[in-house]
Amino acid sequence: QVQLVESGGGLVQPGGSLRLSCTASTSISPSNGMAWYRQAPGKQREFIAITVWGGSTNYASSVKGRFTISRDNAQNTVFLEMNSLKPEDTAVYYCNLKKFGTEYWGQGTQVTVSP
Repeated sequence: QVQLVESGGGLVQPGGSLRLSCTASTSISPSNGMAWYRQAPGKQREFIAITVWGGSTNYASSVKGRFTISRDNAQNTVFLEMNSLKPEDTAVYYCNLKKFGTEYWGQGTQVTVSP
């Protein structure tokens, strides 16, 4: 099975930054959509950011201007640079890959924003 492995989560103070990464066990290309989602306890999983063909990106309004999604297709990896973090950003962050009509999910990495 295809596996996605997230890393880079941790504890950070408000206003701080973290860089998440997600590496896939399969090759990726610009035609494969790679995205980040997050889920806080007791809340719905929400879309955060996506990068698709040609590096086109889209962001949830809650993170636009603070988070940046990027990818390295040669390394089968997608990144999420998170800046100006807020306590509301605390959640488990999940990587998502859509390839040939099939979606794959990582197991998540915890991000906690607290003084």
